[in-house]
Amino acid sequence: MSHIYVYSPSSAVRDKSAFRRGLRRLQSLGHEVEIDEAALSSHMRFAGDDATRLAAIGRAAASGADVALISRGGYGLTRILPDLPFRPLAKAIERGTQFVGLSDFTALQCALLAKTGATTWAGPALGEDFGAPEPDEIMQACFEDLLCGQGEGSGWRLPASDLKSAAQAGTPVPQALRVDKALLWGGNLSVLSALVGTPFLPPIKSGVLFLEDVNEHPYRIERQLTQLLHAGVLAKQKAILLGAFNRYKPVPHDRGFKLQTVVAWLRSQVKAPVLTGLPFGHVPTKVLLPVGQRISLMVEGRDALLYWG
Repeated sequence: MSHIYVYSPSSAVRDKSAFRRGLRRLQSLGHEVEIDEAALSSHMRFAGDDATRLAAIGRAAASGADVALISRGGYGLTRILPDLPFRPLAKAIERGTQFVGLSDFTALQCALLAKTGATTWAGPALGEDFGAPEPDEIMQACFEDLLCGQGEGSGWRLPASDLKSAAQAGTPVPQALRVDKALLWGGNLSVLSALVGTPFLPPIKSGVLFLEDVNEHPYRIERQLTQLLHAGVLAKQKAILLGAFNRYKPVPHDRGFKLQTVVAWLRSQVKAPVLTGLPFGHVPTKVLLPVGQRISLMVEGRDALLYWG
């Protein structure tokens, strides 16, 4: 049995039914779930005012839990980054607490990595994932591996349609690739691009950058990638991994401009291989990824593997 501390560092919990389902799911798996006193607080769109959410993060760091799990993402962390309790968070991680989340949580992950070098985990949120009517089995298995200390890597199949498109565009994806001892980092593209020019974006060189986003039209995705490109971030990476970019609506005047167009453009702008299909983002099937840990990346044909064991 593991001790899981649930807290709300970003937006207010709106779907309380999913929140309760998530709690029951974790408890049914045999875990002890502790709920932060302000987990269901609400102030405007946030899970409490800035001071309330900072205090919740501090309590998560002091909880002694095996995992500190966010209730949901949304927006809220970027505005409180200067006041984060960086030292207590890093100390908690040293003692064994694993901080897990995605989406807006990217801001805390990047800031903590930049300031302390501590590793956190890109992974599920309570409501969106464990609170789903039928939680994804792969997501749950990856989470259990983390709790058991057995998580050593994640693999996936590169989409055949993307490999074909890349070859047709003259930017073929390598059918054999190996990157060793590269630092894995990344997360939500919108959040990450908003950190450019701040002290909260880690200056990663020769890393493997993974990205995902939700509710962002492909032209907005390209605009944010352009920000990272012009800031020199993308040129410093050994590989770029793209997860899910979903829940957007194409419009008639796109006239053929689509996500695949953006991926082709990105490949034409960088020397690093751009791999798609990473099972991560605002989708049911998501793996857990160690943000700030050295990893190896291997590709053989359509099989891709991230390994950190």
